[in-house]
Amino acid sequence: MILYNVTVSIDITVREQWLKYMREKHIPEVMETGHFLEARICRVDGEEEGGMTYATTYLCESQDVFDEYEAKHAAALRKEFNEMWAGKFAAFRTFLNVVEEFKR
Repeated sequence: MILYNVTVSIDITVREQWLKYMREKHIPEVMETGHFLEARICRVDGEEEGGMTYATTYLCESQDVFDEYEAKHAAALRKEFNEMWAGKFAAFRTFLNVVEEFKR
């Protein structure tokens, strides 16, 4: 399993609009590609100036499936995101390979 994490610090003045966009448009479009099993949006707690930070994680079954998503869909989704929120956010992406899972 692969966890794909996108951490975004969004300007406080557009936070509510950004959350609505993420919930109603961006995350559903990413999920509709069929490459991810689940997604979560999490607020990162901490002191920040002028913004709030969120981490959106997507669970993918393998690196091959993620690579297919990158090749077919990522550029268009990122382009729209960047155009909509230009100058109002900073983002970085991380990838985590799940080594082992523990469930209750």
